[in-house]
Amino acid sequence: MSRSTHPPRLPLLRGAARGIVGSMAMTGMRQLAVGIGAIERTPPDAILHEGVPSALEAVPEHRRTAAIELAHWAYGSAAGLAFGLLPGRVRRWRISGPLYGVAVWGLFEFAIAPALGLGHAEHSRPRERTALLIDHAMFGLIVGAPGETAVAGPESGNPEDEPDPEPDSRASE
Repeated sequence: MSRSTHPPRLPLLRGAARGIVGSMAMTGMRQLAVGIGAIERTPPDAILHEGVPSALEAVPEHRRTAAIELAHWAYGSAAGLAFGLLPGRVRRWRISGPLYGVAVWGLFEFAIAPALGLGHAEHSRPRERTALLIDHAMFGLIVGAPGETAVAGPESGNPEDEPDPEPDSRASE
């Protein structure tokens, strides 16, 4: 079936998958940031402990770290899927991914955190905000990476490096 008869699902699936990978990469950056003292508590941890602690009540204490991480990956997947909803002409701009990541950071910092009453939303914390801004820009780099990039192509002028023609085109030679 042609592309015009089906909705373009690939950008949505790609966005969701990259959102998960981007969230995983953010986890690594945040563990480093916590370890060097740039941030005190990661946003997913703050959301689930301060903002909606009832969400963790049913989770056994020894499984809460995993539950918090899975919630972060799910949120990242949803954010990546939302990126996939942007028009293709916008997604193709190399800067659109990092800008999207910064927009997601802004949404958290200036809307979600204050709405949930998170403690860090009430304090000036330039070092922490900078660390989170950087990891969100990196999230955007991952979510917005070009879809189909040739890693290695044929060398120019060498016919042996050219891909084989389609089977139908061989028959017409």
